[in-house]
Amino acid sequence: MASSNFDIQSFISQHYNPKDFSHLHWQGSFQEYVDLVMKNPKIARNSFQRIYDMIMSYGTSQYTEYKKEVTRYHFFDDPFENGKDAIFGIDVHLMKMVNFFQSAALGYGTEKRVLLLHGPVGSAKSSVSRLLKKGLEHYSRTDEGALYTYEWVDDEGSAILGGQKVFASPMHEEPLKLLPPEVRERFLAELSKVNKSPYKVKIKGEVNPACRFILNEYMIKYDGDWNKVMKHIRVKRLILSEKDRRGIGTFQPKDEKNQDSTELTGDINYRKIAIYGSDSDPRAFNFDGEFNIANRGIVEFIEMLKLDVAFLYDLLGASQEQSIKPKKFAQTNIDLVILGHTNEPEYRKLQSNEFMEALRDRTVKIDVPYITRLDQEARIYRKDYNKETIPNIHIAPHTLEMASTWAILTRLEEPKKSDLTKLQKLKLYNGKTLPGYNEDNVKELRKEAVREGLEGISPRYIQDKISNALVKNGHVGCLNPFMVFNELESGLKHHALVNSPEQMDHYREMLAVCRQEYEDIVKNDVQKAISVDESAIQTLCANYVDNVKAYTQKEKIRNKYSNKLEEADERFMRSIEEKIDIPESRKDDFRRELMNYIGALAIEGKQFDYKMNERLHRALELKLFEDQRDTIKLTTIISNVVDKQTQEKIEVVKSRLIKNFNYCDICATDALNFVASIFAKGDSIKS
Repeated sequence: MASSNFDIQSFISQHYNPKDFSHLHWQGSFQEYVDLVMKNPKIARNSFQRIYDMIMSYGTSQYTEYKKEVTRYHFFDDPFENGKDAIFGIDVHLMKMVNFFQSAALGYGTEKRVLLLHGPVGSAKSSVSRLLKKGLEHYSRTDEGALYTYEWVDDEGSAILGGQKVFASPMHEEPLKLLPPEVRERFLAELSKVNKSPYKVKIKGEVNPACRFILNEYMIKYDGDWNKVMKHIRVKRLILSEKDRRGIGTFQPKDEKNQDSTELTGDINYRKIAIYGSDSDPRAFNFDGEFNIANRGIVEFIEMLKLDVAFLYDLLGASQEQSIKPKKFAQTNIDLVILGHTNEPEYRKLQSNEFMEALRDRTVKIDVPYITRLDQEARIYRKDYNKETIPNIHIAPHTLEMASTWAILTRLEEPKKSDLTKLQKLKLYNGKTLPGYNEDNVKELRKEAVREGLEGISPRYIQDKISNALVKNGHVGCLNPFMVFNELESGLKHHALVNSPEQMDHYREMLAVCRQEYEDIVKNDVQKAISVDESAIQTLCANYVDNVKAYTQKEKIRNKYSNKLEEADERFMRSIEEKIDIPESRKDDFRRELMNYIGALAIEGKQFDYKMNERLHRALELKLFEDQRDTIKLTTIISNVVDKQTQEKIEVVKSRLIKNFNYCDICATDALNFVASIFAKGDSIKS
């Protein structure tokens, strides 16, 4: 058998540096740690300060939405797993969350609160939580995010350590907590002289019960000589890890019969009672509850409000007093962020439960709604369905946008203005302009829709149905909007969150709106592909402008064929203007505005281009399409009788769809057939 000649040792040497391991596993004396703190007091930050700095370390960018300055925190682009958990479209809500962390970091009071993410199913609450946990893991491995803990060492295997040579701080606490309370204030005063950080270093509370017991025993052994006691302390770098249960905890509700509050605060280790002789000896206690192991970092409560009431009481002390009560031991200080998330039904129960008033008072709720902006919703699906993830299947243009459109239509509230449809509202939210609506109007629309984004179809449902459509139609080689529409509609019958026939009818009605919108879009694509000949549009535009000029200045125009002076061609001008719904009564205004604009450009020494006027550009395209449609005989596509000349023209249009609009051969053919069938229906109705 032939050898691959792959040298694994050489490969590892090239890509792995043992010095990095040593750097991340630094160990030193208590004095060496104090030296580090004096050089960089940020090392002693609390959990809220560390999370806020972590978010800010990835930078920000600003943009304006509805005349309001919005900050985008690049941390939420998920720099850890190539955008896997990236969060889009809810920047305003993420700003509120970051403001919470900033306030807590500065000690303004929110550090004594539970952060509760609230929103409908599938609205990215878990993604936000995962990002914060992943971010902390990564940040703790950087020099900027370095933090430290300590362990007791005794080479003789002292009885104080239960015969062990090493006893690690079970809650990986801040080493400065080992300082005697009598000297802390003066030490912090010295530290403040070199502290350039915006945060004031604080040392709160005593070490955990086990380490407190050991500290007292060594103090007795050395007659109160604290310096000798510290020779048994080894400070080490702390790398946070959810898998290793260091600084990051996750708690999930279970069956009420199996729930036990010791899962949060730890429990007695009965095996160790034989070593230490008593169940009240703190060394015989396992400080391995979620609050214990999450100390210095973050604990996530999944579906927090489904917890048993006894657990919720534990949260009160953990948040307000920043301490926990392990069984048989005194209150123990903790330093962690408590992050919960919940769906709407559970939150409503909390609001209606008067016994939970204390918890409500200690909770900061951040809404995490569904996205209501089309381009941001589409980003979710483009992230999952693209050339890299599905290289063998082409996604037809507008497929993901149409699925996104339907999802958002189900989330929007009905506009109170009778002249505005839901689809128009969606387009306004996405930055499009409509006559009679400016940014202030759109801002008002958002304000009056209190429940918007808290109901409707979740991205998960859309992802499931796109996946189904890919499986069913993968053999075709191209996924188009109709395949996705069919899956979206058929899945509604079995959708667990469709609660009434009225809701089902509404969702189907929104699908019909999407189908009509797609019909208009694909017609527009084909029209543009047919009328893409720029020189033909320029000629048509020049002809139109010449006629408008003659009309507005009451002049005659010379016929290029007969060379005779003739009146402006009213029929020709109206054939263009009618394409963009300019009524007879408004034609003079439109023509005068156009000529005034052309005149103003001329004064500046600039030449008019039809692309400068979006409405005129669209009208010229539609007119050219209408003129060329008959020469191509588009309706013959759906019959089997297509002459060679027509087929050549059809191939040209198809190639333009592929080149200019990202169609493939399959979906370009489908689009042409679909548009041809629409015009065939129109022709049959006219006849």
